[in-house]
Amino acid sequence: RLKDLEVAKLGDSDVHVKMLAAPINPADINMIQGTYATLSPLPAVAGNEGVGEVLEVGRRVAALKPGDWVIPATTGLGMWRTQGVFPEETLLKVPNDIPVLCAATLSVNPCTAYRMLADFESLAPGDSVIQNAANSGVGQAVIQIAKASGIKTINVVRDRPDLPKLVERLMALGADHVITEEMLRKPEMKNIFKSIPKPRLALNCVGGKSTTEMLRHLQPKGTMVTYGGMAKQPVMVPVSAFIFRDVRLRGFWVTQWKKDHAQDLATMMDALCQLIRKGQLTAPACTEVPLQDYKAALEASMKPFTSSKQILLL
Repeated sequence: RLKDLEVAKLGDSDVHVKMLAAPINPADINMIQGTYATLSPLPAVAGNEGVGEVLEVGRRVAALKPGDWVIPATTGLGMWRTQGVFPEETLLKVPNDIPVLCAATLSVNPCTAYRMLADFESLAPGDSVIQNAANSGVGQAVIQIAKASGIKTINVVRDRPDLPKLVERLMALGADHVITEEMLRKPEMKNIFKSIPKPRLALNCVGGKSTTEMLRHLQPKGTMVTYGGMAKQPVMVPVSAFIFRDVRLRGFWVTQWKKDHAQDLATMMDALCQLIRKGQLTAPACTEVPLQDYKAALEASMKPFTSSKQILLL
């Protein structure tokens, strides 16, 4: 529920932030449901991502000043609020010359996309990547970051009533091929590989049958990275894929990456902000909702075939 709370007292190393916008991500819903890997001690404010403007800083704070924009450097800060006081080390400064929706959605999906494209296979221009849930926030970021690096994308989505509209939108972002899960099983897939090489990297956010079918098209010794499980079904791999094609299965959790690589966070954010400034990376399709309508926003974010991220305006 929406509650009025007193703003905490500003400590020497604290930063008083006026929140501007915060998205609703699947991980936020999982945290509220109590099913996520990290949970905040209750009572808690929800929301792991967002952008705010610094109003005031404690006397020991050196790297931030009033007027700066900040995003969370860690999870569990509780971004669905109008104001908050946070320790300086939990925040990361971002440039305030990028669109507010780009900043609000910067710290989770684009970071996940960026790391998965960089850390598992050394991809070169002309190589290809296959991904499911291609219309998700991560999927849209993968398409754009790959395009900026000259990497081809094969994008798998679920069949739906407005499929042509979705295909058009993903192609406009820079997708090379957009196909349905059913297409993965069809012989026509061979036509795609006449013009681009088979992928060395597969990105899986779904699980279940979609994953097994996607794996078939991976090159021998290729890697499939799982970062979500929207179908709530296990990843099933035929024994032959392991023995005869020696495929690798890996996992990725951006929260863990940030804990392990805190020193690399600013460099990655700079790279992403450069792409945003060049117009090569945009915010995902968004629906802006005032904070008082949070119930409608939560409901909308849990509907099937959602292609628009709900953003709370604070």
